Amino acid sequence: MRALANTTLSVLCGTTVDQFGDETDNATVVASGIAASLIEQTRTAYTPDSPTPRVIRFSIARVGADKDVRESDRVKDETTNRIYIVEAVSQTGGIGMANDLRLDLKHTT
Repeated sequence: MRALANTTLSVLCGTTVDQFGDETDNATVVASGIAASLIEQTRTAYTPDSPTPRVIRFSIARVGADKDVRESDRVKDETTNRIYIVEAVSQTGGIGMANDLRLDLKHTT
C-alpha cells in the first residue's frame, strides 16, 4: 500500500430477507484488519436557483491493490465503527507497481 494508513477496515457483504420479506444488509464480515487511508472531504456547491452555499461531505479510502473490495460492499471503520457503502472502486495505472484501490464512500445513517 502506497498511502499512509490511518485506520483499519472490515468488509461487510451480503443481504438477508427479514420477517416482512424486505431485503436488508447482512453484517457478515468477510475480511477485517485491512489497512486503509480514510479521509473525509468537503465541497461547497451553489445552484442557480439558490445562492446559498451547500456543504457536501464525502469520504475516500485507499486500500492495497490486492484487496477484494467491490462496489455495493459495505466497509466498517474499525476505529470509529462507522459504516460506509462503497459507491465506486477505481485504480489508476502505474508503471512497475500496482497503485492502491480508491474507494468512493457514502456514509450510512
